[in-house]
Amino acid sequence: MTTKYKNVYIKDVATVVGPYENKGPLSKRFDSHYEDMYFETDSLEQAETKLMQDSINLVLNKTSLEKSDLDLFIAGDLQNQIAASSYTAGKLGLPFLGIYTACATNTEGLIIGSNFVENKTCDNVLVSVSSHNMVAEKQFRNPTEYGAPKPGTATFTATGGASCILTSKKGKVRLESSTIGVPQDYEQTDPLHMGSVMAPAAAYTINKHLSDLDRTIDDYDLILTGDLGIYGKSILIDFMKTEYGIDISKKYNDCGVMLYDLDNQKDVQAGGSGPVCSALVVYSDIIKKLEKKELKRVLYVATGALFNPSMVFQKENILSIAHAVSLESVE
Repeated sequence: MTTKYKNVYIKDVATVVGPYENKGPLSKRFDSHYEDMYFETDSLEQAETKLMQDSINLVLNKTSLEKSDLDLFIAGDLQNQIAASSYTAGKLGLPFLGIYTACATNTEGLIIGSNFVENKTCDNVLVSVSSHNMVAEKQFRNPTEYGAPKPGTATFTATGGASCILTSKKGKVRLESSTIGVPQDYEQTDPLHMGSVMAPAAAYTINKHLSDLDRTIDDYDLILTGDLGIYGKSILIDFMKTEYGIDISKKYNDCGVMLYDLDNQKDVQAGGSGPVCSALVVYSDIIKKLEKKELKRVLYVATGALFNPSMVFQKENILSIAHAVSLESVE
């Protein structure tokens, strides 16, 4: 399902990262960072909640808005029962929609928020995401203390918090359209090769978006996927050519590849993942380029794997989904 918007703008964004992300190529563009994985808290789960809360405080400070100026808080993360988002919402005291689409959560939040703003139900909507490498590893695989080896196809859950305020007041960047994805099942079963799981979902949504709006990739300066990593990125390029006859290679990149220095940060394997992965790249880098008119229109497609450990142990296929938003520089 594709929707166009006339009056949805990005008021401002904020990012907070952990030590691995701060060693990557975008380190100077993040708003804040921490040098350890606990962030002055007593547990890893509390640390992730702090990341989201920090990103919210930062974006509010940038915009000079108060919490009372916000009409709605939309947030999601990877913790069981989206605990980081829920505990953050408890402190904010705002109407709250907790959401979950794994690593596609950020674009889902932007789409939901955009509909509220476009329909004039809300003037200012706060959308936040977070993830924490060690919390995710504990839940989905093994605690990192176990030292379990991983194949080169595995991705590395990003540690960070990211927030965006959507508004009806004209700004430098407009969210002009969105496409809600459809779950895809290509009989993938390997939780350590998320690129192969999610690439078909990204391909479906990109093609659907272009088809629904009667556009081609030439209408975009950049096609950006969420977190396919180096292997998923290659798979998507081939998949788009084979299934849809579209060559995206010259205008395409992946946030999971962009977030880290893959030549030197070998411990991140195939690249970044997690709900915050794509948000960190888009908010720290892409939004700024749109504001400066270095880019005019970007298709941001976040991808998510819809599974849990129990389903993997039961040998169920891993489903995937991708949601897209089109971001434009405002003249």
